[in-house]
Amino acid sequence: MNRDFREIICCATGAVEIFKIEEIQSLWSGYGVIERYGLQGGDRESVVVKHVQLPDQANHPHGWNSDLSYQRKIRSYQVETAWYRDWATACDERCRIPHCLALESSDEQFLMVLEDLDASGFPLRKDSASMIEMRACLAWLANFHATFMGRKAVGLWPVGTYWHLDTRPDELKVLADIRLKEAATQIDQKLAASPYQTLVHGDAKLANFCFSADGEQVAAVDFQYVGGGCGMKDVAYFIGSCLYEEDCERYESELLAYYFSQLKVALDRYHSLIDFADIERDWRILYPVAWTDFHRFVKGWSPGHWKIHGYSERMARAVVAGLDLE
Repeated sequence: MNRDFREIICCATGAVEIFKIEEIQSLWSGYGVIERYGLQGGDRESVVVKHVQLPDQANHPHGWNSDLSYQRKIRSYQVETAWYRDWATACDERCRIPHCLALESSDEQFLMVLEDLDASGFPLRKDSASMIEMRACLAWLANFHATFMGRKAVGLWPVGTYWHLDTRPDELKVLADIRLKEAATQIDQKLAASPYQTLVHGDAKLANFCFSADGEQVAAVDFQYVGGGCGMKDVAYFIGSCLYEEDCERYESELLAYYFSQLKVALDRYHSLIDFADIERDWRILYPVAWTDFHRFVKGWSPGHWKIHGYSERMARAVVAGLDLE
């Protein structure tokens, strides 16, 4: 860093001194840490600091240890920096994110000083979600997608999500499901061909949402894989992060209906000229395609993963069969 770590935080917040409260989590593959710092004499009592320090060698928990994965990770932190610098201020209270107070980067390090969402009324993290909590997250996604509808992902991933085909050749190479493997490019192309492209969060799992005490309000974190794409990628991935097989099937219609009801309201607010009926028709068709796209990644990445279940397999078979008919 060009400036001392503590100096950066103090300058951003007006604090005269800082002290570490806790480590929130270490970053994937030993790339750094997220910590909470207390402030003395500043304009707030605490901040969250994401400090990325790139190692000489990555030790990936699933065995991928390649230059490609290392470069992908570096790019993800460059994208997150660009997100907070150039894009984040477009998000309002309906798609709440932490305010960014300072950004610094060098060839080996990235430092992000962020609002402490716990102190701002979003103190809860969830391992499982009620229907109220899932609806809050889907409303967040609907407002996020509406906010950025039609925008080009300048400075971000051209195609968002951490499982995108072009950035995951290793997982595709080892995929044992041959029909799904052969269909991977067509699946990607169908998603890219939607006339309704927006920004996707890219890692919109339950763990990346911070909840209010009543569970009715949420804020989202972790924008390393934000980029262009069809909003169904976020929706399918989020629902899959919350529900086991039987509930995916049971609640699919209800959850999609709620998402689209929120998207309509948000689009009316931000983009009155967009034909909502057309976007809903297009994206509903692409929901199983987006689900299958992530399923393709998981089957190559971690073949024994709990998300590989009958619902996902049936969804994928139907999508691949439809591609064969085309």
